[in-house]
Amino acid sequence: MRTLAEIQRDMHDYLPKYYEGVKVADNIVDRESEELAKLNANIFDVLAQFFIETATWGLAHWERIFGVTTDPTKTYAQRREVLLSKLRGVGKVDIELIKNVASAYANGEVAVTNKAAEYTIVITFVSTLGVPDQIGLLKDTLRDIVPAHMAIDYVFRFYTYAELKATGMTYAEVAATGKTYAEIYNRGMTK
Repeated sequence: MRTLAEIQRDMHDYLPKYYEGVKVADNIVDRESEELAKLNANIFDVLAQFFIETATWGLAHWERIFGVTTDPTKTYAQRREVLLSKLRGVGKVDIELIKNVASAYANGEVAVTNKAAEYTIVITFVSTLGVPDQIGLLKDTLRDIVPAHMAIDYVFRFYTYAELKATGMTYAEVAATGKTYAEIYNRGMTK
């Protein structure tokens, strides 16, 4: 997307040289370039609505297409997770499909293991700490996809005392961060 300064510079460059320094001509070009910049921003905003990853006000249209109830109390990121899982959850049910759907909610890497002898699918959240924010929706979505005779186990990764100790931080330094035990346990010290 072009900036206002770029548009103004280009418009001034297109004018004949005898308009340089003429206040009326400069004013007209500046006002027109502001309007063109607004138009340019609006065009890019509409274009962003065509993709789930960048949609904002257009998420309601995507939710209508996928048959998802619009919940305006949720953040854009949470609404996008639901839509992406619906988009990814189409096709033959296999490990890759389950992994794609689960990773949409986890915002990170997910490992899926099929324990056929035990009629269980194990979903391990590899790269994210704690329980994902929308675990309930993930469970509902996967229950719709996975065959009914298969159980689903979820394995979460938490920040351990050994990891905290490896940072070399003292108790006072940890306390100074203002993080609670639950925040550290579920999200670690990096966030």
